[in-house]
Amino acid sequence: MSRGKGLFITGTDTGVGKTQVTAMLALALQQAGWKVGVMKPAETGCPVVDGALQPQDSLFLRQITGCTAPQELVTPYTFLEPLAPAVAAEHEGRQIDPERIMHCYHELAERYDIVLVEGAGGLLVPLTEQATFLDLAEQLDLPILVVARNVLGTINHTALTVTVAAQRCRVLGIILNTLSAEIEDVSQNSNVEALKRWGRAPLIGVIPYAAERRHDTLLHQSTQIDLQTIVTQLSLTGEER
Repeated sequence: MSRGKGLFITGTDTGVGKTQVTAMLALALQQAGWKVGVMKPAETGCPVVDGALQPQDSLFLRQITGCTAPQELVTPYTFLEPLAPAVAAEHEGRQIDPERIMHCYHELAERYDIVLVEGAGGLLVPLTEQATFLDLAEQLDLPILVVARNVLGTINHTALTVTVAAQRCRVLGIILNTLSAEIEDVSQNSNVEALKRWGRAPLIGVIPYAAERRHDTLLHQSTQIDLQTIVTQLSLTGEER
């Protein structure tokens, strides 16, 4: 059985809904018959529960997808302060080793048909003193999916992210995510067509707002993603299932 396919999910900024999109994509792929693993290599802003750091995004992804891989493989690095991983690590007197992350990813890739890797913030967020999350995506040799926020400014933010990503990785596409039930600005009515024209990568999903991140809600939202494009681009043939 073939193993080792993966996808790197990044965002145009922090707080754009990367975890939400990662979850809905995982659920959609599971429903289509693939065994899906999840990974968030470094998570910051983790609360302390019973004396231990609890990576909330990572725990949510494991719970919603039923991922049984050990937490230390899914998120090998956790930090207390809500900062860029390299900064959080420096404040705690720790170092992040990209080789450890690579090892964890390959362990997961042996267990699953596809591993969805969620970055922190955007592509140029520092992971270590020398490496960014773009470096990590390139090192893992993964195509990139960009999550963008449906607000004014998203054309520039998205085009910048795609341009930088495409210099070193294959960009699979863009997913435009709606984060509020309210119309925050008039651009929300035109961003879809604008990104199709100027986003510099295919727009493969437009996600409507949902107040809750329940299993059924996420699965319903996932129907707005062009899953077939993702499956085709990742060369998921069906033999993996």
